[in-house]
Amino acid sequence: MEALDSVVAQTYQPIELIVIDDGSTDGSAKIIKQWITSHPETVMLLNGANMGYCKTFNKAAALAKGKYLIDLSADDVLLPNRVDVGVRALEAPQAGVTFSDAEHVNEAGIKISLHSDRFPHHTVPSGNIYEELIARFFICSPTMMFSRAMFNELGGYDETLMYEDFDFWIRSSRKYHYVYTPEVLVKKRKVAGSLSDRQFKVRSGQSLTTLCVCEKILDLNKTESERKALDSRLWYEMRLNLRLLNFKIVVKFFRLWRLNRRRNFSNSE
Repeated sequence: MEALDSVVAQTYQPIELIVIDDGSTDGSAKIIKQWITSHPETVMLLNGANMGYCKTFNKAAALAKGKYLIDLSADDVLLPNRVDVGVRALEAPQAGVTFSDAEHVNEAGIKISLHSDRFPHHTVPSGNIYEELIARFFICSPTMMFSRAMFNELGGYDETLMYEDFDFWIRSSRKYHYVYTPEVLVKKRKVAGSLSDRQFKVRSGQSLTTLCVCEKILDLNKTESERKALDSRLWYEMRLNLRLLNFKIVVKFFRLWRLNRRRNFSNSE
């Protein structure tokens, strides 16, 4: 219940809390219902069967009335000023998404590291970061807070994908600016067996989603430097999937790389 408690403890009020349960079988729905008896303003969506996270979050977002959204996992925790800081950041012109530093903790809640230990503040961009998002990872996903109007304009999360963040970053950053806050605003819990934990396992199925996003990037790119960023990304994904023994996916990434090499933006910058 730490995640739920962290939402209602925000210094910014009022807060709208929508809890979604995607057909869980671990008894968590019963525990959440008990918690809601003390917080009757909370809305809870229960899926009888697993529908997939992207589709379930879209259902919740459709019910939201607020100006901004946070996609918070049950394992993670918002610090008390997360929403307050986020609202101020998103008041910047053209801003659609804000993100911050995070504290990584283990399952017991003990600090492991800071996200900025690996990605120092001075290396993290703000503003038009589309090209940098193609080339490299630097955002801690649970720290994101974003405009509901922008989310609706994008059509929400792509429900055909296994995971949502890379696709969301690419589609949103093509049109909107990102604002980075070099302050720890979220605790991200590392949980064995989670989706992010399985991403780099041998024969991981998540590479298909990455391939789909790279295909979108090919269509969205407008400049030679963006083409080169995708070139770099595709080489990285080919090397990664060779290590993961995803040989069929490697071939698909290679074919996409060849298509990207044929693109010509020499007069577009």
